[in-house]
Amino acid sequence: MNQTLLFDVLEWATMTFISMIGLGLLYVAVIYVIDITQTKQTIRRNFPVIGRFRYWFEHLGEFFRQYFFAMDREELPFNRAERSWVYRAAKNVDSTIAFGSTRSLTPSGEVLFLNCPFPTLTEDASLPQSVTIGEGYATKPYTTNSLFNVSGMSFGALSKQAVLALSKGAKQAGAWMNTGEGGLSPYHLEGGADLVFQIGTAKYGVRNEDGELCDNRLWDLANHEQLKMFEIKMSQGAKPGKGGILPGGKVTEEIAKIRGVKVDHDSISPNGHTDINSIDELLDMVIRVRRVTGKPVGFKAVVGREDFYASLCKRILTRGLDSAPDFITIDSADGGTGAAPQSLMDYMGLTIKESLPFVVDTLVKYGLRERIKVVCSGKLVTPAGVAWALTMGADFVTSARGFLFSLGCIQALQCNKNTCPTGITTQDPKLQKGLVPEEKSERVASYIENLVYEVGTIAHSCGVKEPRQLKRHHARVVTNHGKSVPLDTLYPNAERIDVVEVMD
Repeated sequence: MNQTLLFDVLEWATMTFISMIGLGLLYVAVIYVIDITQTKQTIRRNFPVIGRFRYWFEHLGEFFRQYFFAMDREELPFNRAERSWVYRAAKNVDSTIAFGSTRSLTPSGEVLFLNCPFPTLTEDASLPQSVTIGEGYATKPYTTNSLFNVSGMSFGALSKQAVLALSKGAKQAGAWMNTGEGGLSPYHLEGGADLVFQIGTAKYGVRNEDGELCDNRLWDLANHEQLKMFEIKMSQGAKPGKGGILPGGKVTEEIAKIRGVKVDHDSISPNGHTDINSIDELLDMVIRVRRVTGKPVGFKAVVGREDFYASLCKRILTRGLDSAPDFITIDSADGGTGAAPQSLMDYMGLTIKESLPFVVDTLVKYGLRERIKVVCSGKLVTPAGVAWALTMGADFVTSARGFLFSLGCIQALQCNKNTCPTGITTQDPKLQKGLVPEEKSERVASYIENLVYEVGTIAHSCGVKEPRQLKRHHARVVTNHGKSVPLDTLYPNAERIDVVEVMD
């Protein structure tokens, strides 16, 4: 009986194997005919079947180059050394290195911090000082000592698991989280973090049936104690001059309900606010949102035309300080997490290294630096980058891709699709299941805590007690000749002009 059964099984397995071979050969034959008869791709027409491997290898190259071919410091947009530091910080494991740095200290633009002969002793060090946003102008100003916070990434672009993990981790570490332009989700609130609600060009989450800003919805949102500030997004680093793009494959019923759009349809924001077409209209919008919500209001932008900021300051001084934004978030024009045309991501706008000192100095020049706080964003994922931003005058730093790394992102470059292998930027339940919020939130918190700790280490080595005391004279920058010059020589601190001169 057993021998008969074994024979039957073997016979079935043999026939199945032969059938599979036959089907495989048939499939290859069909592909051969398709390739040799199509006229659109030369490689496939000249090399049927095997020509398809070219595209397969090209796709796999995105994943394998970072492991086998790229050196520690050469890969873009983030090199292996940067990613590895974030991974180790997020996992709360040893982030020290040995036998010397792999970073070249001679390329133009590299920043070097200046150690003090008498560094701040551990017992003399202090925590980052608190900063209040909107004091004297918002009914409910926001006070926080957080240095490093989660930048705007929408629910929809991110999975619900990723949003929840980020919110929980930010709460644990005492940081805030920006909602991104996709509206307020239950997962933002469930995590417990302080929140900044971003108002995008499509007004998702705060618009009426006609797509216009709705005061009643603003009021409802402001009643959430967790929601501390509102940010009007004028432009972002991934695509200056173009609105958000969420492919239809990511628009689930839940996301569609929160945004007020159709399921399975591309969610594309206008390339600008239809109700903001001048500096006065921007300031009017700031005043309106702050009046309705009682909370600090600012705007986010990539710096392009520099004359805009001088004109903005002049109008604020003419209209009065109550018309000023409570903060400005400056984004760097060298990419981001969102889907974007390559022409914009590669060529549009100014980088943070140029735009941050410019905006800070403009505010100082017009006497508005204390009134308007500065938030800095753009590829600042390591302690050195954050410390640099503080020396240049930023009050806060936010990061998007740094936090994606803390969640386990492998830089597979699939953010604009629904195929993220780590479950972070996908709405595919099969891929999402690999991301466990309870586990990843711990990594988010550890990333924040370890980064702030090392920024403090840089500050103490420079001889100051806490990071917000870092100034431009604490660092130098390498020039084209391979020599370094003080940051305050390359970017001299602005001198305040007389208000009467501005009015004239």
